[in-house]
Amino acid sequence: MRDLTKRETITVGLMLFALFFGAGNMIFPPALGQAAGENVWIAMLGFIVTGVGLPLLGVIAVGLGGGNLQALAGRVHPLFATIFTFIVYLSIGPFMAIPRTGTVTYEMGVLPFLSESAKGSPLPLLVTTIVYFAITFWLALNPSKLVDRIGKVLTPALLIIIGIMFFKSLLQPMGEVGVAMGDYQHTAFFKGFVEGYLTLDALAAMVFGIVVTAAVREKGITDPKKLTWSTIKAAVIAAIGLGLVYLALGYMGATSYSLGQSDNGGQILTGAVQHLFGPLGNLLLGGAVSLACLTTSVGLVTACSRFFSQHIPGVSYKTMAIILSVFSAAVANVGLTQLIAISVPVLMAIYPLAIVLMLVSFFHKSFKGYAAVYQGAIIATTVVSLLDGFAQAGIKIAALAPILEHLPLHKEGIGWLLPAIAGGLIGYLWGSLRPGRKDGQKVLEQKLGKV
Repeated sequence: MRDLTKRETITVGLMLFALFFGAGNMIFPPALGQAAGENVWIAMLGFIVTGVGLPLLGVIAVGLGGGNLQALAGRVHPLFATIFTFIVYLSIGPFMAIPRTGTVTYEMGVLPFLSESAKGSPLPLLVTTIVYFAITFWLALNPSKLVDRIGKVLTPALLIIIGIMFFKSLLQPMGEVGVAMGDYQHTAFFKGFVEGYLTLDALAAMVFGIVVTAAVREKGITDPKKLTWSTIKAAVIAAIGLGLVYLALGYMGATSYSLGQSDNGGQILTGAVQHLFGPLGNLLLGGAVSLACLTTSVGLVTACSRFFSQHIPGVSYKTMAIILSVFSAAVANVGLTQLIAISVPVLMAIYPLAIVLMLVSFFHKSFKGYAAVYQGAIIATTVVSLLDGFAQAGIKIAALAPILEHLPLHKEGIGWLLPAIAGGLIGYLWGSLRPGRKDGQKVLEQKLGKV
């Protein structure tokens, strides 16, 4: 059985990079850079841990855990596997991430070129989202061509645009690095660590893992070990690309302080490219953002269409791709601000669960695959993350608020970490006392008829 060639590995890696790298990934590093100022590299290190390291681990975890999110989550319990998998696909699919790519494309790639009268009309957003999701549907219609279309065309174009922006900022610095602000003054690493959540890539990794695996299979790789190793190599290439781009964008944000403080990374990038390129800047930025959004949208529609068409009887991949594209276009017209407001509490609740699930999976053999270990860690994490999600939505449970505030690392945004470890250790002790118990993944496989 053959291995992927170096060229094929690079192509799949570039595809995975492009799937991960959406508009949010362009916006958050510059904002971090400007706010972190002199502490930009410490903060960026934390950001890279969650914005690059976790997606890399996620792809590997899915590959080692059975090739898809449901198989990995099945190690906890079959019911958890079903519920969690659907929540993740809906969250980073038609309810949040896919519509957001269309809205961001409009706000950064179209809105700057409209007249003042047109900016107040809902028609441009409607037309933009219809065209945008029609293109998304066309690219996702034939998944077998996804690698060629994204890995060979869209990704290099995106990297070239970002590269031009970065090298221009090196040759013509916008100013000195500013001073650190807010939490970046004293806890820059942890602040950057939590900011990395906003990329959503840890969740996306659990969805894109199956897309990459399918792309590798289509290259003729069928041996399980070679399939896993090829997926890991592609994930490493994507991680290197993400890390380099984040560093470049973070540097641009850090040196933009002299241009004035901005409310978000989009404004920072807009001001930076206008300073560096003049009127051409908006066109350059709009092109980069549009490409970043489109590649992510295509990947999510492809992955979600595959998943839902497999779990909803009588619905084909093509039909589901149409449904997702139309639904996403409709949701996108709600507006970016509303979408973000809704998504943040949900992400605060489910993101830690994804992190714990993938981290525990790497020690699967060490604790003999006891389902109790997964269950203990997930239950403890769920309690803390749900309370954090409620708090983010403005709902506070008075009786439990003091407990949360006294949790170690809660102020740093990772209060779920020690409870997860404690829950896992308790689960290990429980599993050791009942060694005959089957782990959740085997139970799920039996229910699905795989064993």
